Amino acid sequence: MTATTHPVQPVLSARRRWTVLAVCCLSMFLVGLDTTIVNVGLPAIGRGLGVGTRSLEWTVDAYTLVLAGLLISSGALADRWGRRRVFQLGLVLFGAASLLCAIAPSVGALVAARAVQGIGASMLSPVALSIVVNVMPDPRERAQAIGVWASVFGLSMAAGPVTGGALIAGFGWRSVFWINAPVVVAALVLSAVFVPKSRAQRAQRPDLPGQALLTVVIGVSVGILIEGPRIGWTSLGALTAYAFAALATVAFVWVESCVREPLMDLRLFRRPVFTSAVLGAVAVFVALNMTLLLNTLYLQHTRGWTPLAAGVATLPMAVGATVCAPLSGHLVGRVGPRLPLVLAGGFITAGGLCLVGLDPHTSLLLLLPAYLLIGIGFGFANAPITNTAVSGLPPARAGVAGAITSTARQFGSALGIAIAGALVAGSAPSGLAHASRPGWLLVAMCGLFLFLVAHASRPMNDTGAP
Repeated sequence: MTATTHPVQPVLSARRRWTVLAVCCLSMFLVGLDTTIVNVGLPAIGRGLGVGTRSLEWTVDAYTLVLAGLLISSGALADRWGRRRVFQLGLVLFGAASLLCAIAPSVGALVAARAVQGIGASMLSPVALSIVVNVMPDPRERAQAIGVWASVFGLSMAAGPVTGGALIAGFGWRSVFWINAPVVVAALVLSAVFVPKSRAQRAQRPDLPGQALLTVVIGVSVGILIEGPRIGWTSLGALTAYAFAALATVAFVWVESCVREPLMDLRLFRRPVFTSAVLGAVAVFVALNMTLLLNTLYLQHTRGWTPLAAGVATLPMAVGATVCAPLSGHLVGRVGPRLPLVLAGGFITAGGLCLVGLDPHTSLLLLLPAYLLIGIGFGFANAPITNTAVSGLPPARAGVAGAITSTARQFGSALGIAIAGALVAGSAPSGLAHASRPGWLLVAMCGLFLFLVAHASRPMNDTGAP
């Protein structure tokens, strides 16, 4: 893959650089919030539209699958058309799709609007990171900025259930989409005023075969997990899907190895540090989204709680992420990613293990600390994973690495939802807690995997650069 070069940008003042970061973080808050805010509202959406759990899974995964599939192409599109222009286009598309979600008359219309929302979101995540990386010339400042950026994204995902529960209690489930409109308008105005124009001197050629194959791999892999309980894991349809996903994966690797300018630069995966960070991103977001969905179904279906009560129950998780996410970004900037990753792995593992014996009457004295532990772990995880992925790379390749890591996050989100749904599919409310126990064990295993990511990460040297 030919390295993308960037025109020399004027050095912005410190205040302007951090203002640009704030604007990018605002957009990322939207993207992250809409990944999880719907979770707590799924039972209410199901009652309002008359649909079951499987359709509700598609309501969540339609957004994350499209987002995961288009992130890298959107980053390349921004290099060609201009980062600020694509960033603003993504905001407009995201806002318009949010309004369509709010007025959706059926689950089919809602799923379609969520997919369009995912297209808009794909134009925000990698472009925001590319903007941040390119306006921060100092390695230490850049590491801290990446930490803040990743922390805000993680914080927004953890805060989604609390926000969603409050909105649904006061204004109904459609309000979780209406709320996006004023934030989109504010981000559009601020980006026009503060975000500088930039683009690559030589934009990457579109890789349409690679894009199509990546979309197939992600969509079929997650789709079979969602539909498997309905069609049967060993049915002809399921076996065909397995084979199709495997062939698409082989074809994707072959195409990306042959084309001059691939969608995904597979040479990055020769770096163990990068590969471990990508897999770590998948693991963290599998753990988070399994936690959110299993918690929502358990509290509302098994224990009969309202959406607001279920959202408030996740408040310890949001508090843990809120406190520890900026602390993690600070630690990454000062000592590197290894310590925050060890802390993240320890807390997520402990939280998952607390819930492997979940039953319909588990005490809140166990539930709430478990949610707090997972939230703390999630708060520590995001910044070091992003920093580990882009460490040692020039700014021109940092955007590509960041886009791949963001794709891994969203794939992990979709995978977590699909696995959680498959575990509890067909379970009666009284049996849901027992059916979810393997999910909590998997959450703990995801935490343990972060210790391997920490071992592969690079310590910070005396100059402040990894």
